[in-house]
Amino acid sequence: MTDSALRHPPLFTRLWRRKLDHYPATGPRAWYLTIVVIATITLYYELYVQGAVATQIIDEFDMTLRYFVVVAIVGNAAGALASVIAGLADRWGRANLVVVGLLITALIILIGLPNATDRNSYTLLFTALSFVEGMVLVATPALIRDFSPQLGRASAMGFWTLGPVLGSLVVSTVSSRTLPTHPDWRFQFVVCGLVGLGAFGLALIGLRELSPRLRDQLMVSLRDRTLIEARAAGIDPERETDRDRWRRVFRADVVWPAFAISVFLLFYYFAVGFFVVYYAIQFGYSEARANALANWYWVANALALVVAGITSDAFQVRKPFMIFGGLVSASGVAMFAILTTRPETSYYTFAWLLVMIASGGGIAYCAWMAAFTETVEKHDPAATATGLAIWGSVLRGVVTVSLIGLVIAVPSANALVDHGPEVRELAAKYEAEVATAAKLSAPTADTLASDPDNPVVQAVAVAEIADLPVTTVAAVLITQQKYPDLLKAYTSLRKPLGTYFTYNVGTPEVQAIIWGQVLTAMDEDVARAQRALSQLRNPPPDADLDATVKYGQRVNAAASQLVALSRVPADDLAYLQAHGADVARAREAAPHEWQRWWWVAFAGQIVFLPFVFLLTGRWNPARAMRDAQLHEQAVARELAALHEQRGS
Repeated sequence: MTDSALRHPPLFTRLWRRKLDHYPATGPRAWYLTIVVIATITLYYELYVQGAVATQIIDEFDMTLRYFVVVAIVGNAAGALASVIAGLADRWGRANLVVVGLLITALIILIGLPNATDRNSYTLLFTALSFVEGMVLVATPALIRDFSPQLGRASAMGFWTLGPVLGSLVVSTVSSRTLPTHPDWRFQFVVCGLVGLGAFGLALIGLRELSPRLRDQLMVSLRDRTLIEARAAGIDPERETDRDRWRRVFRADVVWPAFAISVFLLFYYFAVGFFVVYYAIQFGYSEARANALANWYWVANALALVVAGITSDAFQVRKPFMIFGGLVSASGVAMFAILTTRPETSYYTFAWLLVMIASGGGIAYCAWMAAFTETVEKHDPAATATGLAIWGSVLRGVVTVSLIGLVIAVPSANALVDHGPEVRELAAKYEAEVATAAKLSAPTADTLASDPDNPVVQAVAVAEIADLPVTTVAAVLITQQKYPDLLKAYTSLRKPLGTYFTYNVGTPEVQAIIWGQVLTAMDEDVARAQRALSQLRNPPPDADLDATVKYGQRVNAAASQLVALSRVPADDLAYLQAHGADVARAREAAPHEWQRWWWVAFAGQIVFLPFVFLLTGRWNPARAMRDAQLHEQAVARELAALHEQRGS
């Protein structure tokens, strides 16, 4: 092989061999960091896109909400396992893991999930997506750490944490703008898959990583570059086994902060996965409106991440930002929980409250990521991916357990998602009939369903609808059937004569008045008028006639309502009878159940605060700056010693 071939390896080899033997200058380093951030945004976009169209997916594959949550549980469990495996990225390298992962996830989103044939195949594909994501999203923050010294770590991690935030923002922005014109959920996946292929192409061509000799060292500032490269010549990257790395970083100040940030992010993860479902069932928002509301959260979170990262690096401290951001976010979550039971809460009230939660959460999370990676470096810079694997697996484990908790804590959501939309549609279509059915007792409804032509059952049903005794209803119905024209004639006579008497009573003048009134009442129909006068000669008992006059219209209205109810399709009526009461009870219970769950999220944010003290780093900016100065002096001394050693 020629020297030229060694300096310029074949294209395929260059695409696979991505290691850099020298620390890159600012321009290339910024380019690599940009690619990593774009890859992270894309991966989270792919992972979260299903949340934007969750209600459609549930309906498409005939899922219950419980099953949909199980899909998320299985996916997170797979991601937790993959995160542990991704700890091997310290040995395999990071860049190739990211590139291959981007290709696999893009194909699953573009081709796999939109063509899923049933809910089982959808679950299998989503699990595969989550597994790959769990591996890649350990490698991406490791790459960010590699290319960012500690004095710029918060800014770099702020941009990395834009990945989940901007991924969520892309989901909500694209869906809120395109769902009205492209309502099919598959369109969202196709757009996302194409974006994924674009990110894969960019990473395939442009992404590089530091060689193990370089990345396995602690770099505080860019001034350490010369020393890092000088040390690299004497470092054996195989000096530690994977077991050594796990032993060095599996410590309380790594594991417990990973747990703390996981419970802190409970609100965030349920915003990602269930905001659309929550606002649809609780406040009646459309998918587009719910996603538009989520945009407020993601935009505020993104801005907070960037500003907090730059500010934290400027002051060279992390812990004050974590405490401040945690308190702001927790206060917002508490107010959010209180408003859950108030259906009159406006869109913009929620919007500004979400801005508060997102801003506080962004400040805390950005500072935490910087402090966490610095804590891992304190134990072993070569085990960065191992430490991030612990974080990733703990995070996904906590989310998995919390999803199980959601099913238990908010059982009403199952009825509202599984049956609420259809019950609401049928109830609107048959509003009057549903009101009629609600007046029937369960035994009457059951008997009427099994024997709808039974006149006794019909009379009982009419009595329940009219809220009258059965005997009264029977008297009215019999009187109306036996004396069809009597009531109208009788009513017409009461006004001019003031009292009741038959056709045989009175003078010829009175009889003429009676005839004229009855004929008018019968619309000049002589035959009906004569029949009515005949019925007046032999009237029913006074009690029955009085009941017919008093309650006739009420009984007739009830009978008409019963007829209308009988015309409702049997399947629709059966569905309403089977699920209507459950949905009504769930709708009443849901606000309080959700409120209880948001209080759990609030508790998670409070739990986060004391674990801040386990992480490395100063509280006082002056002391942090003094540490940086001492480090620079130590670097200068070590460089001088190395130069002197090589010179001799």
